Amino acid sequence: MAVEELTTLAADTVVYPIAPGYRVNVRRGPGTQYGLVRTLPYGMSVPVYCQKPGERVSGPYGTSNLWDNIANGQFVSDAYVKTGSDGYIAPRCD
Repeated sequence: MAVEELTTLAADTVVYPIAPGYRVNVRRGPGTQYGLVRTLPYGMSVPVYCQKPGERVSGPYGTSNLWDNIANGQFVSDAYVKTGSDGYIAPRCD
């Protein structure tokens, strides 16, 4: 999501920072076996619309099997997003 796109989010949408110094891959589903959609640039913040269990990944914020839905059909590992929690912070994705 480009910086310009972030400004179009609803005023009450919470965004969470990606770990500093990381360019995070965005996948089509909750695991590294899913296709790559894009790579987030350094310093990005992302909305988390829902979360889904999937592949367990280790990152700067621990090891997690949660994947954050940041846009339609786009997921990043929660281990790279500073949500302030090791658990769900958004509804489960259907």
